[in-house]
Amino acid sequence: MDKKDSLSIQGQIDLCRREAGSEVTVYRDKGFSGKNTNRPGFQKMMADVERGAVRRVIVYRLDRFSRSLADFSRLWEILCRHGVEFVSVSEKFDTSAPMGRAMLSIIMVFAQLERETTAQRVRDNYYQRAKLGAWPGGPAPYGFAPAKLPGPDGKPVPALRPGGQMETVVDIFRRYAQPGESLGTVARWLNGQGVSAPRRATWDNVALSRLLHSPLYVRADEDVYLYYQGKGVQVANPLEDFDGSRAGMLVGRRDRGGGEYRDPAGQRFSLAVHSGVIPSGLWLQCQYKLDANRQLKGAGRGKHTWLSGLLKCGKCGYSVKVNRAGEKFYLVCSGRSNLGVCDEAIRVDLRALEDAVAGELERLLAECPDVPNRADAPDRARKLQTIDRKIDRLMDALAESDTVSVPYIHRAVRRLEEERQALLRAPEQRAPLPCRLEFGALGLEEKKVVAAQFIQTIRLRGDQAEVVWRV
Repeated sequence: MDKKDSLSIQGQIDLCRREAGSEVTVYRDKGFSGKNTNRPGFQKMMADVERGAVRRVIVYRLDRFSRSLADFSRLWEILCRHGVEFVSVSEKFDTSAPMGRAMLSIIMVFAQLERETTAQRVRDNYYQRAKLGAWPGGPAPYGFAPAKLPGPDGKPVPALRPGGQMETVVDIFRRYAQPGESLGTVARWLNGQGVSAPRRATWDNVALSRLLHSPLYVRADEDVYLYYQGKGVQVANPLEDFDGSRAGMLVGRRDRGGGEYRDPAGQRFSLAVHSGVIPSGLWLQCQYKLDANRQLKGAGRGKHTWLSGLLKCGKCGYSVKVNRAGEKFYLVCSGRSNLGVCDEAIRVDLRALEDAVAGELERLLAECPDVPNRADAPDRARKLQTIDRKIDRLMDALAESDTVSVPYIHRAVRRLEEERQALLRAPEQRAPLPCRLEFGALGLEEKKVVAAQFIQTIRLRGDQAEVVWRV
């Protein structure tokens, strides 16, 4: 690879030719780093080594061959197995002699040490810039554009500013926070509106999850501080700096395997120099919903039907599970598939069963007396839930970190308890219209709750289903 202040590729080839003599085969990989062994020319050379067509490998410098000690050790074994000598023109050693082999091992150790030291310096610089609030580098995230803003010392530093897509970001947070919305429904809405995703045309759950998890958008206040403290994140800034004006950054090594979001424990959080856009209450509401999604996903139960947990085999009594194959769903007795104690074949159509049970539930709900609706009930419940979450975050933060003072915890909890009591003492406001529950309008988890109140079990056998009601 041609670099400034380094010998050109043709110059390297000329020096190697001088060492080799007349009969040579040239393998070159222009534009590839020496740390990458998956290079076309390199792979062709190793294939020729494997088939015995190479007697000696000559390189201009060792790091043109490999920069990884582990990789080189593996490649060196292949060369030795096929009797291939190795010569480095620049380092002046030849493995046909014992001293050359010794020098090779020493140079490889130092080459890897230099590479690891350079990588550590890059990481340290990245973390230091993030700790000071500067954007550490890379493309601007969705909704932002690159900018220069004053850093802690007043000097301009790389930063972010809201771009033309920020309105879409705000819409995403607001929409996802609504009851009944999910990552899938928000993605379909965005795609239906023709809104392009980051670096691709369409949105999916992974892209939305990454955006919603990001603290780059939040107005970080003490609640955001406590949220991350409770998750075991290393917070660089003191609590008093979290005034709800600046956004945050989460940096550090994390597993991105499978395209899924991973727990941030062990990463580092610092306040950014750019201002936040999403209010902390809305941002945290989305975090709790995302956290609940992960718990439901981890449980791995009831994702295909709201009848989950009620379905039983009419022959052996074991639970019936739902298997999916493409767009079709099959009901399978777990006593048969998991334990081998049953031979029942269930042929009930899941969607037809759901429709029949839903119709009966609608009839039962219609017969229930109307319940007077408190006009302020939803708002009061949300406020009480918010207070409970704040208290939980205070306790989590105290357990995970000794940087939050005990007096602060006591004052905050006392204030929250006073707010709770005031809400509970407030007089009720009655709505003029009664409230009637509509089963068809409920979400999956809400339907599960209602069904469990009315149904004891559903016994399945062959193509028959028997619903055992609680009423």
